[in-house]
Amino acid sequence: MLKEILIGGFGGQGIMLMGQLLAYGAIHEGLAATFFPSYGPEMRGGTANCTIVISDQRIGSPIRNRFSVLVAMNQASLDKFKDRVKKKGILVYNETLILDPPDVKDVEIIKVPANKIANELQNPQVANMVAVGALIRILGFISFDSLSRGLVKVLPEYRHQLIPLNEKAIKMGMGSVLGASFMGHET
Repeated sequence: MLKEILIGGFGGQGIMLMGQLLAYGAIHEGLAATFFPSYGPEMRGGTANCTIVISDQRIGSPIRNRFSVLVAMNQASLDKFKDRVKKKGILVYNETLILDPPDVKDVEIIKVPANKIANELQNPQVANMVAVGALIRILGFISFDSLSRGLVKVLPEYRHQLIPLNEKAIKMGMGSVLGASFMGHET
């Protein structure tokens, strides 16, 4: 098994946190994982993306040009990276912020109302956790418990009081894609 995941958005959306959390979740499942961040010149509002490679074997390099999964948190990231998803890959996008849905062929497209759900939780900053929850539900090999254990690692100790909110956002993200068909089977 090999999954090459690209997560894209803008600075301040928690893109790097999403990538680190996925990597830790995979490690807690006994898988190999790499995390490779990429920032634009600005911090907040600039471009941010990261690559996470997850495998049941050793990973030779974290650098990839094409991806089995793209998570686009904003329109600019979708426009920039949508053509880098491999045939029969998965494109997950934040339908709350992306007004021009992707138009790609031979790719499974899944929309997640990440910001809408985060606003329902009265904390727009957890949109990234909603998207991660949807992603682990789609992928099917990282459990909620493994991801939750990863939260302790990626969140600084002074933010640990936010773990229950983040866990709730992850669960709501998982629920947002219930019943969807992934890679040819119903969930």
